[in-house]
Amino acid sequence: MTTKPRVLISDALSPAAVQIFKDRGVEVDFQPDLGKDKDRLAAIIGEYDGLAIRSATKVTPKILEKAARLKVIGRAGIGVDNVDIPAATARGVIVMNTPFGNSITTAEHAIAMMFALARQIPAADASTQAGKWEKNRFMGVEITGKTLGIIGCGNIGAIVAERAIGLRMRVVAFDPFLSPERALDLGVEKVELDELLARADIITLHTPLTEKTKNILSAENLAKAKAGVRIVNCARGGLVDEQALRAALDSGHVAGAAFDVFVTEPATENVLFGHPNVVCTPHLGAATSEAQENVALQVAEQMSDYLLKGAITNAVNFPSITAEEAPRLKPYIALAEKLGSFAGQLTETGIGRVRITYEGEVAGMKTKALTSAAIAGILRPMLADVNVVSAPSIAKERGVIVEEMIRDAGGDYDSLVTVAVETERGERGVSGTVFADGRPRIVDIKGLKVEAEFAPSMIYVSNEDKPGFVGRFATTLGDAGVNIATFALGRDQPGGSAIALVEVDGPLPADVLARVQTIPGVKQAKPLAF
Repeated sequence: MTTKPRVLISDALSPAAVQIFKDRGVEVDFQPDLGKDKDRLAAIIGEYDGLAIRSATKVTPKILEKAARLKVIGRAGIGVDNVDIPAATARGVIVMNTPFGNSITTAEHAIAMMFALARQIPAADASTQAGKWEKNRFMGVEITGKTLGIIGCGNIGAIVAERAIGLRMRVVAFDPFLSPERALDLGVEKVELDELLARADIITLHTPLTEKTKNILSAENLAKAKAGVRIVNCARGGLVDEQALRAALDSGHVAGAAFDVFVTEPATENVLFGHPNVVCTPHLGAATSEAQENVALQVAEQMSDYLLKGAITNAVNFPSITAEEAPRLKPYIALAEKLGSFAGQLTETGIGRVRITYEGEVAGMKTKALTSAAIAGILRPMLADVNVVSAPSIAKERGVIVEEMIRDAGGDYDSLVTVAVETERGERGVSGTVFADGRPRIVDIKGLKVEAEFAPSMIYVSNEDKPGFVGRFATTLGDAGVNIATFALGRDQPGGSAIALVEVDGPLPADVLARVQTIPGVKQAKPLAF
């Protein structure tokens, strides 16, 4: 009987998400306060296949070391700052987020902050409720006809752009990844940053925090901005130099700022606090009941799909695989990993380059996932801890060049995967396919046609095609009590080079391998394990 996968929820998550796990056949343990107790979390995490979190749980390398069964971490929300991605990747743990569940809510908060800034609503509210009635003090500005500059026009930025156009604003956007076609569809003008700074009456930021975007509104760029500009940040603390912004507010060059995010959070004190033209909220961008429900439901669906079907959605450290693709991909992932393992076990020197070629129907599948599997297979004989999630980054760290080639037309097979490994001694290639029974097979080794299934214990022999080899080989194994299960042969021409791929019952003893290597005509003999 197959045991149900177990998921731990260690942060406050909607009860509806708990129900989704249960309805889908996943055993769920709901402990919403556990994330605050890292020692307790470390003590029990080893019992679970999945971990569902929000922002309170910190998934550190120490936690991951204890997570022997863990396959997936699901973050209900967009930010995964509280998960050590490299450590999770190294352990083969998929890390998912829900990047679109709170997009509308965050975009609406940015629009709300823009209005609050333009009409000084927080200060006017405080004044009025204090009984002052300072009607002449709060002179606002109209939004209509103003130019909105959007830095980062991805999912949330695009929603802000659509809302702003509906408010009859002109919208310019700086985003290196925004295509001209997408800009046209949105009705925004794509510009460089300097032009946006010079033209925008209001600037709103909707970009991730990276080395390239950190302090994108620096003192230098704030100085380039239009005098009287207003700045809204509901994206990430650190996109704006807070000290430089305070100076620009004090000088009047920046007319106002509305911030929902800060460099240090929780922000109990900040250089922007107390300025009369600053509006602040405590990271409320995603804080609506609808958004929290959406991301909770999404993360439960995504994690269930992965644990039950192998589907991968919104993973930050592995290619996405749909629920429909997963069953089709599964045998090809096994094929790619075994082909890689075959090449890796026969490679005795440093690997410089790996070339993986996909031909026929497999060329239209998610080849990135297959490539990860092949690289894992190649590296595992040398690096035991490598897995399909960590393999690409480990290969990169070691300077291994990985190339993918796609060919639509196959030859003798509907689908063909070829893994070629290049070392200082030359190149070794092995090809395979998946037959109708769903089992992967080798069909070509170094250009020699041979058909064989992968088996737990095998022997690979390259030899001269001379009479008597097969008899001597079989006798050598028979005399040692080693039973041959299957025997596949291939050669380039009569009397030329030949190969044998032999399945045996159980691992081959070292002394028997040594005897095989002494058979006349044998060039190489290697035991293989799959």
